Amino acid sequence: MSRHPEDERLAASHALEVTIYSRPGCHLCEEAIEVMKPLLKEFGATLREVNIDQDNELGERYCWDIPVIFVGKHKAAKHRVDPKQLRRQLEEARVRGKTIATRILDGRPE
Repeated sequence: MSRHPEDERLAASHALEVTIYSRPGCHLCEEAIEVMKPLLKEFGATLREVNIDQDNELGERYCWDIPVIFVGKHKAAKHRVDPKQLRRQLEEARVRGKTIATRILDGRPE
């Protein structure tokens, strides 16, 4: 079975890139975004919203679990976002990002 292009994008995403899989009209998705906004700003993280209704495979994969949130390539939450847990995950992502950047600058592979 081949990987979905979204899997490749997610695997290559920056440590502080937050992805939310959602669909229009999803109240839990809207709530999750509102909870995440101040933390995204605080950490300088970016948010990428993916509408699962625009892709059959993603729709099947996440249909009953939205919202599903990834921080970098790591699954962070589904259904509801706990701000304390997300803060910890963003702190860990920031450390991972700095570690990877240091390795690259030192000429060491990831």
